[in-house]
Amino acid sequence: MSTPASVGPGVARRPGVWPGAVAAGWIMGSAWQLQQASLLDAPVYMAFVAMASVFAALFAIKNAASMVPPWMRVALLVLAGMLAGHGTVGLRALAFAGQALAPALEGRDLRVQGMVAAMPQRNEGGVRFRFDVESATLQGAAVAVPPRLQLGWYGGGWGAGVVGEAEPAPPALRAGERWQFTVRLKAPHGNSNPHGFDYELWLWEQGIAATGYVRTGPRDPPPQRLEGSTRHPIEQARQAVRDAIGLAVADARLAGVVAALVTGDQNAIDRADWDVYRATGVAHLMSISGLHITLFAWLAAAGIGALWRRSGRLCLALPAPSAGLLGGLLLATGYALFSGWGVPAQRTIWMLLATSLLRLSGVRWPWPAVCLLAMAVVVMLDPWALLQAGFWLSFVAVAVLFAAAPGDGPAPAHRKGKHPAPGWAAAASGAGSRLAALVREQWVVSLALTPLSLLLFGQVSVVGLLANLLAIPWVTLLVTPLALLGVLYAPLWQLAATAMGWLGRVLEALAALPFATVSVAAAPLWAGVAGVLGGVLLAMRLPPALRVLGVPLLLPVLLWQPVRPAPGDFSVLAADIGQGNAVLVQTAGHALLYDSGPRFSRDSDAGHRVLVPLLRAQDVRLDLLLLSHRDSDHTGGAAAVLAMQPRAGLLAALEESHPLWAQRPGSRCAAGMHWRWDGVDFTVLHPQPADYAAATKSNALSCVLRVAGAGRVVLLAGDIEAAQEARLLAAGAPLQADLLLVPHHGSKTSSTPAFVQAVQPRLAVVQAGYRNRFGHPAPEVLARYQAHGSTVLDSAHCGALLWHSADGGVRCQRDAAPRYWHHRMLVNCSDRPGTC
Repeated sequence: MSTPASVGPGVARRPGVWPGAVAAGWIMGSAWQLQQASLLDAPVYMAFVAMASVFAALFAIKNAASMVPPWMRVALLVLAGMLAGHGTVGLRALAFAGQALAPALEGRDLRVQGMVAAMPQRNEGGVRFRFDVESATLQGAAVAVPPRLQLGWYGGGWGAGVVGEAEPAPPALRAGERWQFTVRLKAPHGNSNPHGFDYELWLWEQGIAATGYVRTGPRDPPPQRLEGSTRHPIEQARQAVRDAIGLAVADARLAGVVAALVTGDQNAIDRADWDVYRATGVAHLMSISGLHITLFAWLAAAGIGALWRRSGRLCLALPAPSAGLLGGLLLATGYALFSGWGVPAQRTIWMLLATSLLRLSGVRWPWPAVCLLAMAVVVMLDPWALLQAGFWLSFVAVAVLFAAAPGDGPAPAHRKGKHPAPGWAAAASGAGSRLAALVREQWVVSLALTPLSLLLFGQVSVVGLLANLLAIPWVTLLVTPLALLGVLYAPLWQLAATAMGWLGRVLEALAALPFATVSVAAAPLWAGVAGVLGGVLLAMRLPPALRVLGVPLLLPVLLWQPVRPAPGDFSVLAADIGQGNAVLVQTAGHALLYDSGPRFSRDSDAGHRVLVPLLRAQDVRLDLLLLSHRDSDHTGGAAAVLAMQPRAGLLAALEESHPLWAQRPGSRCAAGMHWRWDGVDFTVLHPQPADYAAATKSNALSCVLRVAGAGRVVLLAGDIEAAQEARLLAAGAPLQADLLLVPHHGSKTSSTPAFVQAVQPRLAVVQAGYRNRFGHPAPEVLARYQAHGSTVLDSAHCGALLWHSADGGVRCQRDAAPRYWHHRMLVNCSDRPGTC
């Protein structure tokens, strides 16, 4: 009798090979499409899908022929999956790209009507929320705008169309409300920095094709709240629960943690708490993670199965294990929906669904095939999840646990013919075994994920193993159940907060240890992949002689060092931090940061968001933080940078009462200061010591720094204006430079013709936010530099800018690794002045 094709010779006998091959191909094809700098035409993607059908047909033919090698059949399925995944993702991307905001509508006053689609996020500056558009008009005429927007409604002048124009505080918005108001929109545009967070990708994945703010100035039509709606009932319920937790828990910080565990609102957690959770490696527990969803599903399945067994009729209709599995999956899906349906929750639900279907169908696949199927399901529904750190951390952790499972290890004593000890001894023995298993699993996962964490985040928690051994059972078995039961009985929320407070004190003590975290430079992808393989090899149950081979694979990611300038040379990195200044100057063995970018809100600034990750990824140890003057767009991230760089000195043009002096004592910036690092000269040209008593504007005190080495000069001018430029010219200061940080972000109050003539920069760098409300850089200023032969590059077009003194070469981050979801401005400032 012939062998069925499904269990043919070779690999065909192994269950799950064919679906695993399709799943692997789909994942690879989707990843291939995500590397594209620009989208192809729709017929091309359709052709990929058609070719996938051809390869699938060839597989069916080849599979029927038993003489064809099994590897060829597997290759056909992989190719079919790759082409299908690539084409399908491309067509989806084209459909979403078609919703983009028309450039002609950017910055225009649009009257929109629609609905608040998610519970708003409030801070001291106002409120941010998602808005589903029903209609939009421009001067009374209907216009097309993206169906989903990310909006801000600011108070106290934030977002006003005229500088200094005050706006009333925003009202208490609620999910499901319908509103009509005037907005100004712009294309999704985020900061672009080496190793930085891709905000534009995050907006793309959330289905948001434009951002903006509500206009509430005296010349704008007043916003109107329209009738309510029954749409978005889950979001309405989430907001009601979040608000109720805030009223029930006395401590606002602990209330934020409880709200995050119940509703998935991670923004409710204080930034200081996030810093502790990251330092101790337990941040994954403080949001609705896969662990929470899985535990909830397991408890729900156990409870439903126990109740189901009480009815013989129900058990005859459906076995209790199957009923428990389905019920647990449904309740876990409900929990994931209520928690905001975040990407980690979605990923977990699709994994549970895939594995549940396999179990209910009676199919037993090896764990690699199960993991590939679950990954493929997630990628089919959300292909851009492949670029998220959480995706890889989740799946690698699961794969490691499978790979390192005991398998056919030694059997328990009672399976060897021995009887377990009676009474408390048996209980103690069982508890000890479970504790040992928990410790081992946590150790295995921590060891295997360390290289991946270093690749993705540039740091790893040394105390993470101990912290997780304490936090995982405490949060998952005590805090989270109390928080969830609080929905039924509100006083339990305070108990959950109290328990979380006890754990928080332990975590703070661990985070305060000097060796709590280890940071390394961000290694290239190949080194990270080798490190992950090395960690998995060390964690697997293999003979020691084989496991030790994982050590050399770890070394590249652990020892990687970025290239430094040669002695006498230096490099300049103008970070993309929006409206503000932040410039990193590096020599062979020293580093200086000129300004620290803006402060966005109480819990968000350029230090935490951009500079700290950037310095960590490049393994930079600052010798000096120089703050040009006190304005918040120059000092906003200083506190975060100083906290991360304990050895950095502080040189600043700040008043004696400024709070930063309490954090890091230092010196005032004054003309005449000079130092030399690795053959590179640093000289302060402004201000004079007497200016601190005489100046009335902070811009007049801007510290001007000249950096000279390798025959090239850089001039960092802060926010000096025409009067300070004239003083420098009159004093005969050495102003000529190859690279100039354009004064005051290109404001028309600076960059006088005489100053530009004296500097004559080959490269003029403007650090200013995209479509900022100040209109920086001014068109006449751009024209002035271009008339003198300068190349003008601004951060909105270029992203982070890297310049080397050795050859004067320039690299823009937005040109380094472009992707189709990145915002592309139509022109460059140097090409058409006034269009930025």
